[in-house]
Amino acid sequence: MKSSTVETLIGAAVILIAAAFFFFAYQTSGQGHASGAWRVSAEFDNAEGVSVGTDVRAAGVKIGSVVDFTLNPENFLANVVMEIDPKVQLTEDATAKVTAEGLLGSKFIALEQGGADTMLADGGVISNTQGAVDIWSLISQAMFEGRGGQGGAAEGAGAAPEAPAPEETPAPEAPAP
Repeated sequence: MKSSTVETLIGAAVILIAAAFFFFAYQTSGQGHASGAWRVSAEFDNAEGVSVGTDVRAAGVKIGSVVDFTLNPENFLANVVMEIDPKVQLTEDATAKVTAEGLLGSKFIALEQGGADTMLADGGVISNTQGAVDIWSLISQAMFEGRGGQGGAAEGAGAAPEAPAPEETPAPEAPAP
C-alpha cells in the first residue's frame, strides 16, 4: 500500500515537470506572444530562407519574430508580418532587409532605424526593403561570366591585355656544299 502512494506522487511530479517544460517551450518558441507586442509588415522581392518564427533583429539583438509569411498575388512580392517587442519603436522610414548569419548561416530580418521624427504605428508598413541575396547565383555568375563571348571578369576589368605572339622568322638556310 505504501509503495503505490510513493509511485503516485512520483508520477504526479513527472507530469508537473513535463507540463512546466512544455509551457516554457511554448513561450520561448515565439508562439506565446508577449503582451503588448505590436505588428509591422514589409514586402520583399526575395524572402528566401524566411519563414514563420524567423528572428527579427535590430543592431544584432532579437527584437521580434516573423508571425505571418504570404505571397501577394497582385505584385508577386513576399508579404512578411513581424511582431515587435513593445519597448522598441521604429521610425516610418526604417529599413528592413533579409540577411544571413555569415556566408551560409540562417536567415533573419535586420531592421535599421531611419531619421524621421514620426514613428510607425501598430499595423504599419515598412516600405524600404531589401530582399535576400542569392549567393549561389552570384558565385555562378562570377564563375561562368567569361564563357561564350559575354565579356569575362578579366576583360574590361583592368586586366592587362595579352601580348601578341611574336612572329616567327624563317631560319637562314645553310649554304650548299
